[in-house]
Amino acid sequence: MVGVASAHGGSLGAESRESLAVPTWLFLATGGGAVGASFLLASFVTDRSFVRSIHAWRRQGTVPARRVVAGLVRAVGVVGLVAVLVVGFTGPSAALGNAAILVVWVGWWAGFTMTTYLVGNWWPVLNPWRTLADRLPSIDRAYPDRLGAWPAVVGLLALIWLEVVSPLADEPRLLAGVIVGYTVLTLAGAVVVGPDTWFRTVDPVARVFRYYGRLAPVRYDASERRLEWRLPGSDLTEARLVDGPDEVAFVVAIVWVTTYDGLVATPLWAGIARPLVDAGLPPAVLYPLALVAGYLAFLGAYRLAARYSRRTADSFRAPALLAERFAPSLLAIAAGYHLAHYLGYFLTLLPAALVVLPTPFSPPATVPVAQLPGWFGGLNMAFVLLGHLLAVWVAHATAFDLFPGRLQAIRSQYPFVLVMVAYTMVSLWIVSQPSIQPPYI
Repeated sequence: MVGVASAHGGSLGAESRESLAVPTWLFLATGGGAVGASFLLASFVTDRSFVRSIHAWRRQGTVPARRVVAGLVRAVGVVGLVAVLVVGFTGPSAALGNAAILVVWVGWWAGFTMTTYLVGNWWPVLNPWRTLADRLPSIDRAYPDRLGAWPAVVGLLALIWLEVVSPLADEPRLLAGVIVGYTVLTLAGAVVVGPDTWFRTVDPVARVFRYYGRLAPVRYDASERRLEWRLPGSDLTEARLVDGPDEVAFVVAIVWVTTYDGLVATPLWAGIARPLVDAGLPPAVLYPLALVAGYLAFLGAYRLAARYSRRTADSFRAPALLAERFAPSLLAIAAGYHLAHYLGYFLTLLPAALVVLPTPFSPPATVPVAQLPGWFGGLNMAFVLLGHLLAVWVAHATAFDLFPGRLQAIRSQYPFVLVMVAYTMVSLWIVSQPSIQPPYI
């Protein structure tokens, strides 16, 4: 329980990344081949009735003292927000000794986010900004339909850029200041367009958790006031889950931002960034330029797959519709990579959080961190593969729901499987690389 760990929300320590004992090309080809083989297996050994039975499985249960539990969770969210601000502004300056840093990065962005796709999404109840917004007067101005989810796309990219280029995980006062700014913007937006519209459409954090929650096995049915258990990923085949090119763009953004967060901490990025900066490109321009360029590449590849899917399936369905229906399968990829990216980080710094939280203003002189075993890096690679395999299954079930013919449904998946194989190889390569401090930051 001793060692040194950086409380950075977007990087993993060297303990969780292992040097490969096999050639990199063979390792990546094996991962991509596993995704392709899973597609072939699903195509050959499943039929519509089997797929339908898997996705139709449901169990229901009641929520005891629902209102009391919801009230307590909301209170915890508001108290937690206030505590983070107070400790962030007035607590210790050391990152590992400041409870605000540990709560935000270890407890919330790593730990809580993992629960949204592994268990269920309870952010709508815990969300302190939603609790505060519900108690403020609302102007309820009409939200322009043409904007759709595009503000959320821009907001998500901006948040990840800020997390990467600024010392938010090292300077508690800066983190608290950013949270104050986010609070002001969020509450002002909720007052103008109404809390329901803001948190359903505009707020990027709420949208990320809502999409991740559709991957989870537990869901709260508000109409029946019951908990519902189903198999992971079963809800991702819902027809209107992603509705419009703006929501497709947001789903791709979820996949890309986690990839970008890991990419900038690899030696390859350092080898690219240093010559560009030496040639005269300012680092302040390089990082957002890479963020936007990579995102456009990911989005372009997916849209191209949707266009070719229409051809391979010999279908009259519009490419935009195919892009919307197959987009939810990418959420499984994002969740698998998030788990690989953050589980080791969470376990490493969990002892520090447990020691610092009871006495946030007087932490111990030595903060313990966990030393993960060498084999843990293999788990990260397994999480990436499992996410992609689930994505292949969701795409397979979606194709059977979209197309009447078996061969047509299988052929429609060819371009999307190729994109998933490419995403798999990129993700596996990143988690296999040693983690370094991004240059010029």
